[in-house]
Formats: sequence, structure tokens, C-alpha cells
Amino acid sequence: MIYTTLLNIAVFQGFILGLVILKSSLFNSNSNKYLAYLLFTLSIILLNYVFELHHVFASYPLLHFTDNINWVFLMPAFLFLFIINRIDHTRKYKQKKYLCFIPFAFSAVLNIINDLDHVAGVYTLSESGMVIIQILNLIQIFLAITFIPFLPVYSYFMIKHLKDSQEKKWILTFLTIVSSVLFIWLITALSGLFFDYDISSTMRVIALLATFIIHWTAYIGIYKYKLAKNKDAIYNLLNNDTAVLYTHLPVVHNSTPQEYKESITADNLYFQKLELLCKEEHIYTDSTLNREKVAEKLGISAGYLSQIVNTITGDNFAHYINQYRVEAVKEMISDPEYENYTLLTMGLEAGFTSKTTFYNSFKKVTGQTPNEYKNTIK
Repeated sequence: MIYTTLLNIAVFQGFILGLVILKSSLFNSNSNKYLAYLLFTLSIILLNYVFELHHVFASYPLLHFTDNINWVFLMPAFLFLFIINRIDHTRKYKQKKYLCFIPFAFSAVLNIINDLDHVAGVYTLSESGMVIIQILNLIQIFLAITFIPFLPVYSYFMIKHLKDSQEKKWILTFLTIVSSVLFIWLITALSGLFFDYDISSTMRVIALLATFIIHWTAYIGIYKYKLAKNKDAIYNLLNNDTAVLYTHLPVVHNSTPQEYKESITADNLYFQKLELLCKEEHIYTDSTLNREKVAEKLGISAGYLSQIVNTITGDNFAHYINQYRVEAVKEMISDPEYENYTLLTMGLEAGFTSKTTFYNSFKKVTGQTPNEYKNTIK
């Protein structure tokens, strides 16, 4: 009873936490959406396991369609995409990310074909059809043996590109925990398949580890790591009460009262969201970006946005954005992928609107012209 209660709580929390990450402007980003999808996948796997424990499939056999799909193929894919979207090399994988889902698509189609025969009775496979299915099942096993370990292992090599040491530490731990669960599941499943091993007790342990991943992600990944630092906001988010998300922030009108200026710190939720928009969504590459556009994304006035940036950074909004653009150009200069680009092209790619603005901003931030900087790193 206690065991299944823990599983039910984890399933509920996984779905709610995933929705919060996807829907809240505080957490939503290109990388975090894959973390949300990973939580959804884990919750579906746990839900199917709970159904199995309660013999739900005996009463509702059509649910076997969802149970027999190997959702576990999605976990290494979402884990990998979550990590590469947190580093600066995302561009290289943008056109290839669909490859991560080929094993899942293959497995899902194969199992649905099987279930249309064995579960729904829509048709009966011939002997030759069964032989083909058996061959395809061997391919599915091969994909599991190769694909499931490969992406987590490759992700370890990608983590070195993360620049923030605190971020690197928790993501490395997260990767290790999820990878361990995947490896244990794979070994257990293969043992049950080839050696007629009773896997029920091991699966119970794996399910508990999966619940731990969900709880740990909520506490470490979101709260302790401080993707949002306001404790009341986190409490309200995890209780699905987004309407009061910003109750402890000043009410923002077109003109913000001066007394709030002293309370603006780097912990300001709007500033954190602005940082995420720049670091993960690279909004600065939009050459038409201005205060009004960013303020609208944050749900505050342009005046209050300027006040936040000026108070925390000591610079105006334009310089704050241009600093990100300059850093982007510096990375392009160092990246062989852009060796055929001219410096001006790099500047325009980073979001600058003209050569003059680009050169002046670069000199202001680095103390060097783009040409001088390029020569110093050769």
C-alpha cells in the first residue's frame, strides 16, 4: 500500500512538474522543455507499472497498447537533448535531433502491429508475418543494447562544454542517476528475456529509483539550483497555483514606484528570466530586439525593465544586450565552423544592425576591435 502510494505521488508530481516547466515563463526554455518531456515519459512508465500492480490491464486489455510501447527509448533521447540545449553547441545538432527518436518510432510501430493482432484481434499474422516480426524484434533488442547506453555515455562528453561549474555539477549528477536507472533496467530486461530471470523484485527497485529522480529533479534541479530563487514562487508553482506566482514582487505598472529600486537584486525573478532568455533562447540575435519586445515577454513595463537592468548591472539595456552579442561573436571567431565568415557577417549573425554599432560595442566591451581580437587568439 505504501509502495503504490509513493508511486502514485511520483506520477502526479511528474506530470505537474512537467506542466509547470513547460507553461511557466519562469522555467520555460529550449533545454527545460526536454527535461519536462523526460519527466512526462518517466511518469507514463511509472503509471503503466502501477496499472500492472493493480491488474488494470486484465480489466482493460486495450491499455496494453500504451503499456507495450517501449517508452524507455525516449528517456536517453530527451536526456541528451536537454544537455546539448544547455551548451553553446546546440546549432550543430538542430538538424539531427530527429535521429534520437528513430529507435522509439521503430519500436512503437512494431509493438502496435503486434498488439493489433494479439490484443485488438484486428487481424491474424501469418507464419511468414510472424517470422518477420521475430526478426524485427531482434532489431529492436539490438537498438536497445546500443542506443540506450550510447546517448547517456555521449552526454558525459558533452557536459564539458558547460561553463557554469554549479550547473555542470548538478547536471552531471542528474545524468549519472538517470543513466544508472536506464542501465539497470536494460540489464534486468535482458536477463528476463534471455535467462528466464524473475525480474519483479528488481523492477520494484527500479520504480523506486524512478520516483527518486522525479523528487530530486523538483528539489535540486529547480529549487536548490535556483532556476527560480523565490521560495514562495516555487511553493506556489509546485502546487499548481501559478496565479499567485509573482505575489511577492512589486505590481508593475507603466511607471514603477521609486521605492522598489532599492529592493531590486540579482535574485529578481524578472532578471533571472531575462538571463535565461539571453543564455538559452539567444533572443539577442534578433536585430529588431528592443526594450518593448523584451518587456512584453517578461510581462512588465519597458521602464521597469530598464530599472532592473540598470540597478543590477550598472549598464543600460542596450549595452546589456550588446554584451551578449559580443560574446557570441567571440565564440564564432574561435569556432572553426565560422572560419569562412567575415567579421561583419558574424556581427550581423549575432544581432548587430550595422558595422558601426558592431565595432563600437565590441571595442567598448573588450577594449579591442574585432580584428585586433581575432589576431590575438590566432
